[in-house]
Amino acid sequence: MRNVPLDTVDDLDRDVVAIGTDYPPGHVLAEHRHRRAQVLYGVTGSMRVDTADGAWTVPPHRAVLIPAGVPHAVRMDGVSTRSLYVEPRAVPWFPARCRVVEVPPLLRELLREAVDVEPRYAPRGRDAAVLTLALHELRRAAPLPLDLPLPADPALRRLCTEFLAGPRIDVRPSVWAARLHVAERTLHRRFRAETGLALAPWRRRAGVLHALPQLAAGTPVAEVAAALGYAGPGAFTTMFHRLLGVPPSEFRGD
Repeated sequence: MRNVPLDTVDDLDRDVVAIGTDYPPGHVLAEHRHRRAQVLYGVTGSMRVDTADGAWTVPPHRAVLIPAGVPHAVRMDGVSTRSLYVEPRAVPWFPARCRVVEVPPLLRELLREAVDVEPRYAPRGRDAAVLTLALHELRRAAPLPLDLPLPADPALRRLCTEFLAGPRIDVRPSVWAARLHVAERTLHRRFRAETGLALAPWRRRAGVLHALPQLAAGTPVAEVAAALGYAGPGAFTTMFHRLLGVPPSEFRGD
């Protein structure tokens, strides 16, 4: 099924419903939730999934697992998706929080094949086997550290949201402390308590995640590094590799 609203097929008596959807550039799905668990895979483009407790960046050819009932919004950048909507009882292993995962070649082909499955597929036929195998492969998919916890405190969350829109790792923490009218030490203590991360590594991770859609679009590493406030592309590449274990070139969209 392609470009079909979920609510028209959500009540089918099948454990998995697969839908492919094409979105216009810059599309934003306002906050919503699903009765089923969702596997959201981007064939093209990049996505960012936002929930009450964090943000998940989804580069091309990766997927995000979204638990049933979790309110979330999705920002799309040139995205064509392949989604599996799964009855929770069929995936007792599904994570309690969103999770971005690798999509190796076999799983990629299964997700692409899934959207051509008839919605009322035979429970014991080939189509059911394709969907069942996709779930098995998803259970084995390697998680990626592409999430960023967000604070609940409104003032601190506002600063984080502004930073995510255009991160600069060279902005000093004292600027944030002044915005909040607190001592710098208080800022660091509050930030760790709210997010579980120290401020400096949180901001470095935010910069790397912000860079992923730009890298996927073909922006040169030197240009990305300069926009983030790094002294040079080497420093950015080192930080990127430290966080994700691979160089920036691994996240090109081609």
